[in-house]
Amino acid sequence: MNIEDDAVTTLEDLKGDLAQRFKWTPSGGGSIEGAIVDADMAALDRDGYVIWENLLGDEQCQQIREIVRPWLGHTGRNTFEGRHTQRIYSVLSRTRVCDRLVDHPRVLAVLDRLLMPNYLLSALQAINILPGETAQLAHHDDGFYPVPRPRAPLAAATIWAIDDFTANNGATVVIPGSQRWGKRRPGPDDRALPVVMPAGSCVFFVGTLWHGGGANTSSGERLAVTAQYCEPWLRPMEAFSLSVSREIARTVSEDIRRMLGYSIHPPFVGAVDGLHPLRLLETEPNL
Repeated sequence: MNIEDDAVTTLEDLKGDLAQRFKWTPSGGGSIEGAIVDADMAALDRDGYVIWENLLGDEQCQQIREIVRPWLGHTGRNTFEGRHTQRIYSVLSRTRVCDRLVDHPRVLAVLDRLLMPNYLLSALQAINILPGETAQLAHHDDGFYPVPRPRAPLAAATIWAIDDFTANNGATVVIPGSQRWGKRRPGPDDRALPVVMPAGSCVFFVGTLWHGGGANTSSGERLAVTAQYCEPWLRPMEAFSLSVSREIARTVSEDIRRMLGYSIHPPFVGAVDGLHPLRLLETEPNL
């Protein structure tokens, strides 16, 4: 319907949103075969996570290591961030080297089914766990949204292994099936598994899955990149509209631009001065 011409009698009449010439377009996940996505969704339903091995090549991992290393400095401010863990926030504002992790078609294909259209990027961080780090507090990533469990996930996350993930170097620890729990927390009798995978691999998990960074009892570091996503009607963890400039937003892919918030959740969530935020990226004056 054309909301300019027709009367709005219910909220359903607004589902076409106010995008007009900036219509929603399918994500890059459409290039993945349906049967592959079916299998990924089945694993998520059963376990809460799925591991994809060797999505990145050795050269890509080495390039990420070289570019992010100069920014690795301070360790965490508390035990959750990790007293022996280095974190780089707002990676998108610093480099394009991790962009293809954010909008990888395998990731988007699952997000397209798991979340509502125009889902948002919630965080993009590089995390380097140093020797001597203890195990992170078990948590689920959408736990800071005050919506009671059990429920469908409000978010999802990827953790990309830039170094090999081993059982003793800080590999992420997951509790299979915990995405279906209600209020209870993990206990000593729950089966916790380290996500052991070679560099270049990725673990994808839903926001309701209990997990945490593992202890690093090895003599080496464990570098990873995590991209997290949320429903389009939620506030992301990182305020990318403040940290990522319009100049950068013009250079990233259409998928990333949409996930940064240059999109509308119908009918008008995310509007700027009543209009679509993509207008802010146009080159014409006085927009």
